[in-house]
Amino acid sequence: MSSTQQHMDVVIIGAGLSGIGAAAHLTTELPYKRYAILEARSAIGGTWDLFRYPGIRSDSDMYTFGYRFKPWTGRTLADRPSIQRYIEDTADEYGIREHIRFHHRVLAAEWSSVTARWTITAQRTDTGQQVAFTASWVIGATGYYDADEGYRPQLPSEEHFQGPIVHPQHWPDDLDYTDQRVVVIGSGATAVTLVPSLAKKAAHVTMLQRTPTYIASVPAEDPLARVLHNVLPSRNAARILRWKYILLRQAQYSISRALPGIVRGKIRHDVIKHLPDDYEVDTHFNPPYDPWDQRICAVPDGDLFDALGTDKASIKTDTIRTFTRDGIELDSGEFLPADLVITATGLNLQWLGGMTVTVDGQEVALRDRFVYKGMMLSGVPNLNLVSGYTNNSWTLKADLVNRYVCHLLRHMDEQGYDTVTPMTPIGHKPSPAMELDAGYVRRGLDSMPKQGSRVPWRLHQNYLRDLRLFNPRNLDDGHVRFRRTTDINQDTPHRPPGITVPTQTVTVNGRQMRYRDEGHGIPVVFVHGIARSLEDWDEQHGLLRGQGFRLISVDLPGYGGSAPLDTP
Repeated sequence: MSSTQQHMDVVIIGAGLSGIGAAAHLTTELPYKRYAILEARSAIGGTWDLFRYPGIRSDSDMYTFGYRFKPWTGRTLADRPSIQRYIEDTADEYGIREHIRFHHRVLAAEWSSVTARWTITAQRTDTGQQVAFTASWVIGATGYYDADEGYRPQLPSEEHFQGPIVHPQHWPDDLDYTDQRVVVIGSGATAVTLVPSLAKKAAHVTMLQRTPTYIASVPAEDPLARVLHNVLPSRNAARILRWKYILLRQAQYSISRALPGIVRGKIRHDVIKHLPDDYEVDTHFNPPYDPWDQRICAVPDGDLFDALGTDKASIKTDTIRTFTRDGIELDSGEFLPADLVITATGLNLQWLGGMTVTVDGQEVALRDRFVYKGMMLSGVPNLNLVSGYTNNSWTLKADLVNRYVCHLLRHMDEQGYDTVTPMTPIGHKPSPAMELDAGYVRRGLDSMPKQGSRVPWRLHQNYLRDLRLFNPRNLDDGHVRFRRTTDINQDTPHRPPGITVPTQTVTVNGRQMRYRDEGHGIPVVFVHGIARSLEDWDEQHGLLRGQGFRLISVDLPGYGGSAPLDTP
């Protein structure tokens, strides 16, 4: 463990889309805050640096998936390199890169009410060294899945198969599937992305699914975007498109929940239009659940359906009986020959990057905590998660959370608060914080925080309603407790305005200098005129204490308790 601890006002965990967004908000809204980003990987981008499988792209429109403060001006659905470049450009534009500590995997965060600080232990992934930081606030911008291991079930007799079995989360750079017979196991967003991309080079690609998924074709480029960009400045056009998709996606979701049968019929009708007349649509595209019980997969310009309409790709709805040396035997008796098998079987949930969280010596079990406004945990001070919507773009919610945290930190500075803690709700019926009926959600229920039955403990999954919930006028809503360190530490008497804090000394060029440093917020340094010792600033400290300032006063050399300049 490193013997020195660096203190930051804010530590952000993760340099992906959410973490870079959080840093950009801090940079513009709270420029006096000292912050660092701890990133386990060697690059910016998070998900968009990790996943490298063929064809990977956004499955949300980029006008809402991009940041509110940096409008997206490219294609409606973008590929991985474009998204990663967008995140990197944001980091460079806002001067964020210099704050990132790469190769820092956070292992633990321990809160002390005595000091009102987190102690964060991280391990260097390049050297193995453990290092420590302290922070007044922690932002967990880690997403909710395990970046190290995807979900990989044991398949029947898979050891008999002679070809490679690859999970998309760990796609080998040198994997050559040219003229290969490929089976993709899965039916989610990864599978429907892989199939048309692999079919361009493979001899044949089969998507083997146990259960069908709702799949909808969306335009890769919005015709309205071309018109708007021709008549308006790019940023104005992007803002209009952003609001178009916010309202459109929210309306689609609301109608799906209210009239699932009609939406199911519409999706089925659109699929039929994209496929050959004799295609078994009701076998392969008829899920046994309602739309938005699980996410609806978007395919750009119907590329999956185009591939399935050729002899280069096919779909099978069946279950695996056993693997053989050269393929997969299905329970129906059909045999799928294969040279390569790809297990697009999903993710493992993991919150806060798997780190241990401790509050005053007691480890926090996330499954026992309620989520406040979808961003903070009951009973856990000065820590927030950044998460997105399950029915809309991730970044819409992430932007709301990051802006709200800045308002919260500014309020604490202005009022002289050191901590804010969501209180445990009383009389709420708990339910999982994520309501999707997806496999990865069901598998992760035991590790998932809870939501309550009423706002602000209930998640809307509605951007328009959340605009009101995250209004900065709702900071002190009776569900959180703001406190000062002196209020927490009963053995530390509260100082009336005229009483100063203890002084400290520092050695400068071999001479002892006395100074005083208190509070958090905008730094205020008291410069001597007639005054000579730091006690001459007692009244000013008292007047400004608790008003959102960091107050610093010093002795003149040779006065108070400080040595003169000519004294060694």
